[in-house]
Amino acid sequence: MQVNHKYNNKRRSRKLRLARSHLLLSICTPAYLLLAYLQTFHFKPATCRPWLWYNYPAMAIQLLSDQLASQIAAGEVVERPSSVVKELVENAIDAGAATINVDVREGGRKLMQVADDGQGIATAELETAFLRHSTSKLQSADELNHIITLGFRGEALAAIASVSRVTIVSRADGETAGTRLQLEGGHKSSRDTVGAPQGTVIAVEDLFYNTPARLKFLKSVTTEKRLIDEFVTRYALAYPNIRFRLTHDNRVTFQSSGSGSLRDVLVAVYGPETARQLLEIETETGESAVARSPVHPLTVTGFVGPPSLHWANRSQITLFVNGRWIKDNSLTYAVIQAYHTLLPTGRYPLGVLFISLPPEEVDVNVHPAKTEVRFRHRNAVFGAVQRAARQTLVADSPIRGMSAWTAGGAEKTSPGWGGALNFDAFTRRDEQGQLDLDWPIPTAENEADRTTPPLPANLGGEKLPIMRIIGQVGASYIITEGPDGLFLIDQHAAHERILYEQFMAARDKDTVASQGLVAGTAVHLSPPQATLLAEKLDVLAQLGFQIEPFGPNAFMVRAVPSILSKLDPARALQAVVDDLERGDTPLQEQIEAKIILRVCKTAAVKAGQTLSTTEMEAMVRQLEACQSPHTCPHGRPTLIHLSVAQLAKEFGRI
Repeated sequence: MQVNHKYNNKRRSRKLRLARSHLLLSICTPAYLLLAYLQTFHFKPATCRPWLWYNYPAMAIQLLSDQLASQIAAGEVVERPSSVVKELVENAIDAGAATINVDVREGGRKLMQVADDGQGIATAELETAFLRHSTSKLQSADELNHIITLGFRGEALAAIASVSRVTIVSRADGETAGTRLQLEGGHKSSRDTVGAPQGTVIAVEDLFYNTPARLKFLKSVTTEKRLIDEFVTRYALAYPNIRFRLTHDNRVTFQSSGSGSLRDVLVAVYGPETARQLLEIETETGESAVARSPVHPLTVTGFVGPPSLHWANRSQITLFVNGRWIKDNSLTYAVIQAYHTLLPTGRYPLGVLFISLPPEEVDVNVHPAKTEVRFRHRNAVFGAVQRAARQTLVADSPIRGMSAWTAGGAEKTSPGWGGALNFDAFTRRDEQGQLDLDWPIPTAENEADRTTPPLPANLGGEKLPIMRIIGQVGASYIITEGPDGLFLIDQHAAHERILYEQFMAARDKDTVASQGLVAGTAVHLSPPQATLLAEKLDVLAQLGFQIEPFGPNAFMVRAVPSILSKLDPARALQAVVDDLERGDTPLQEQIEAKIILRVCKTAAVKAGQTLSTTEMEAMVRQLEACQSPHTCPHGRPTLIHLSVAQLAKEFGRI
């Protein structure tokens, strides 16, 4: 008999730990009981309690000082150096600045200075600006329902001054001289009259010098620099008419032109290669937009990246509401859902979206940091964001080039070519729901009669270039020739996309074809799987399955979707159950989509399957009929492009 020494060692180690715990309890418990007994007869010091380590003396209730209250409030408003930069930049924007310069030293630990050419602060109001709850942006409680400025709470300057050394120089419009005010820990140390241009310069030095616990928990200098960069670039995107300049340790790291063009800022933030590929969101207008949303007016503008640009996290999705950068998991999820089936698993898109709606429809007074908001009609905003991003992707998504799928972050995309195609026999099927291979193959005669319109650079939706079948390589990829080079089509991924869109169209019309089985197939599952399947029988019935309970943890499959009629019903059902078991959400729509993805993957043509020329022609024509022909439902590309220029370069011609 083979002995599992590793298991026995773990078992002995566990027994040893238990023995030590029992010994410790046997020693400590009598001492604890003795202290409790002595306490009953008052044989103990008054400062000792056996159930507490310390006995805190009773204290009278008193009002906190303004200084202590400001330091406590600073914990919510000023979390780190980037919070200081955010508050000061927002104040500069509210002041109507056309130029904002941000200078940072040692990641903000030593110095953060924000200079603007805005309205400035009047000399008589300078000290008042650093008092708690002092602001020029609100006059009454009614204005809380109609906030149009970035700042309004009157807490930021007081909180910043309470945990740092602040120097401010400001000259308001109409004044002949400026004023310099210095504060240390929230207390005024000096005030002078100085010459200064119109605007405000605020320098924050030695952040958290009087709260060393906060200082100790700051991240590394590199991390703090990165967070400051993120805040400045976000507001540069939101306000392209303002010229931003960011300097780290006397080195300019970011600068925008202030030209008013968002494209220019995108180039400065993401670089020309990425900015060139971004797709602009077309604002939905007209009576249909008004009828669809209860919020008037509600507009969504901005840019989204094509499916070829994707990252490992959600950090590249940036949202603004009425010019305010916000963090909202629901709206971020709406953008991600717009890329459903267009991205690989675990990858996330790029998006810069601006949501504009009446101020009374959104509550920005949720958190002191002002990065969280609440919408009166959340579902309407969610739907508008998702619809705007999805429509842009379907209309303008480019074809992926040969270098589009590289390891790492952003990928490059070659411009696609194509024209409007019009075939009469799109999405034809035979009676079993399989590919209809009786497609009319173009001949020399009808090809001569077909005229090709001008070829756009970006193609999306049903637009694919006219392709001529050349052959098949590796029994997995279809080789076609287009107007500007070669296209390699992954036959399995392409067939998945075809079946997925046909299945979704049939489901939306409640016309999913079901194929009855002559003899039912019994499927036995584990108890958890059986419970899960029993809960989803209604969902599976809508997708073409007919399943009946057949004893404990067993089911009888009576019918399957027609596209699975030639496959083993037990294997197909087991695959669907496996996907349901791995799901992390109980939402019915996502469960249905997951089932459909598995059904299409199971029924699609596999790699290694040899296809005839007629079959390849049929697959290409059906792929051209798809709304999103460039990716399979799992986000992998269905085709890649190798241009004539690339071929010439590889052969040394250029």
